[in-house]
Amino acid sequence: MALPPGSTAPSAHSNAGAPPRYLAALILLASLFLMWGFITGINNTLLPHLRSVFDLNYTQTTLIESVWFIAYFVASIPSAKLIQRVGYQRSLVIGLLVMGAGSLGMMLAASIPSYGVTLAMLFLIASGITLLQVAANPYVAIVGKPETASSRLNLVQAMNSLGTTLAPPFGAYLILGRTKGGTVDSTTVLTPAERLADAHSVILPYGLVAVVLILLALVIARFPLPAMGNSVSRVSREERRSHSLWKHRNLVFGVPAIFIYLIAEIGVANLFVNFVSQPDIANLTAQQAGNYLTFLWGGMMVGRFLGSFIMQRIRAETVLAAFSVGAFVVMLITVFAHGPAAMWSLILVGFFHSIMFPTIFTLGIRGLGPLTEEGSGLLIMAIAGGALVFVQGMLADEYGLQWSFLLTAACELYILFYALWGAKPTGAVLAEEAAEPFK
Repeated sequence: MALPPGSTAPSAHSNAGAPPRYLAALILLASLFLMWGFITGINNTLLPHLRSVFDLNYTQTTLIESVWFIAYFVASIPSAKLIQRVGYQRSLVIGLLVMGAGSLGMMLAASIPSYGVTLAMLFLIASGITLLQVAANPYVAIVGKPETASSRLNLVQAMNSLGTTLAPPFGAYLILGRTKGGTVDSTTVLTPAERLADAHSVILPYGLVAVVLILLALVIARFPLPAMGNSVSRVSREERRSHSLWKHRNLVFGVPAIFIYLIAEIGVANLFVNFVSQPDIANLTAQQAGNYLTFLWGGMMVGRFLGSFIMQRIRAETVLAAFSVGAFVVMLITVFAHGPAAMWSLILVGFFHSIMFPTIFTLGIRGLGPLTEEGSGLLIMAIAGGALVFVQGMLADEYGLQWSFLLTAACELYILFYALWGAKPTGAVLAEEAAEPFK
C-alpha cells in the first residue's frame, strides 16, 4: 500500500541543515500521538465497564477490541487513497473529525445503551486513528538520519505512551469510579437497573474527548505544515519493476512481527483490570485496578525515553532482543506466580514492550529505498494483529485467565527471533542506494 506523492516523508537533506523547519511540525505530530494514545488507553477501563454493563464473557469482551483493530486493516488502504486525493494536512483534520464523530456516537451508545452501536462507534474512532497513523509513523521515521530512525520514533512514540498513561486515571475516575460495577468486587451481581445506570457514565468522558479532538482539528487546519517531499516515495514504473518487497527479509518478517506484537500488547492491556481484580492476585475493585494501569503505561513511556537514548549508542536489534527476553521472563512469572508478584510482573511487561513497535517499524523499512511507502503501509496494516486478542479471550474462557498469558509469552519469542535474525536487511536496494534520499 503506497502513500501518495507529496504526502509521505520529507527529505532529510532539508531537515539536516535546518532542523527548526520541522521541529514545530514534529511537536504537533507528537500531540497527535499523545491524543490517539489517550483514546486507545481509555479502552482498557472501558472494556471491564462494558463487560459489567452487558454481562459479557471474556471472548465477547475482547471481541470489542478486535473490532477496534480490524479498523486498521480495513481503513489503511482507503486512508492512503484519501491522502492522495485531499492532501496530508486535510487528511489529518478529517481523521480527527472522524474520531470526534465516533466519540459523540459513544455518547449515543451509552444513552440507549447498545452493544452494537458501541462496536460501530469504536470502529469509527479507530478508523480515524488509522488515517493519522498511515502518515505520521513513516514521516517521523524518515525525517532525519536513517541510523537514528529507531531512536527518533521511540522518542515521539513516548508521547503516545504519555497519553496511555494519563488515560487509566481518567477512565477509572469518570467511568469506573462513577458506576456500581466499578466500585464493588468482581463477584457482585448487578441488577438490570444498576447496569442501565452504569452505562450512562460513558457520556461525560467521551463528550470531553470529542471537544478536545475538534479543537485539535481546528488547530491543525490553520497550522502551516511543511510540504512533504517525495524523494523516497515515487519512482518511475521502469525503476519500480526492478525492486520487490519480497526481497527484503527485514520487511517480510517485520510485518508479522508487528502483527504478533500487537496481540501481546493489547492482550495484556485489555485483560489487566480483570486479571488483577481476581481474589488470588490483588483482590482489587475494577476502579482500583484501573488506577494500576497507570504504572503499566507509565513503564512503557519510561522505556521509550530510555530506549531512544540507548539506541543512539547501541544497535536497535540488540536492544530489541534484550527487551524481548525481559518480556518473556516477566510473562512466565505472571503465569506461574500468585498475589502481588503476578500483578507487578504484568505491570513490568509494559516497560519491556515499550520499544517494540517503533523499533520493529524502523527496522522493517530499513533499506527499502523507493519501496519505503509501500513497506510502511504494510507495517501499519499489521497493527490489525490487535484484532486477534479475542483468541486470548477464548483461551481465558477455556483454560483460565492466568494461563491465557502463555500466548503473550509465545509472542515475545517471535520478537526475539526477529531481533536476532529476521531484522537483518537483504534485498536489491544496497545500503548506499537506500541512503541516497537522505543525502
